[in-house]
Amino acid sequence: MLHHVELWVPDLPRAARAWGWLLTRLGYEPYQDWEHGRSWRLGPTYLVVEQSPALSGDRHDRLRPGLNHLAFHAGSRDEVDALAAEAPAHGWTPLFADRYPHAGGPQHYAAYLTNADGFEVELVAEVRQ
Repeated sequence: MLHHVELWVPDLPRAARAWGWLLTRLGYEPYQDWEHGRSWRLGPTYLVVEQSPALSGDRHDRLRPGLNHLAFHAGSRDEVDALAAEAPAHGWTPLFADRYPHAGGPQHYAAYLTNADGFEVELVAEVRQ
């Protein structure tokens, strides 16, 4: 089981707004808050955004080696649709909008979003049985 993920961000207030909205909507709760970072927790797993003094760049590039995206279980198709509709007001931009909600293939229902810092998330709907 994943323990935590730490994302270094160039602008903590901006990241805390975007990630805080998304993670809270997905059921995470605020966990830690310190001068250079914030975290949100769901069960034993938490996600950190931190503006580290050791940061060497000002934007994440999902197309370079390293992290491409984080994918989250996001509930029903209706819940994914609601998140996708609300996301732009909270710092997230749709990716692959012309293929929504099947950019991942005909059997995969998901919203793909990116934020101002270049991080991508995939919000995956539960599979219908």
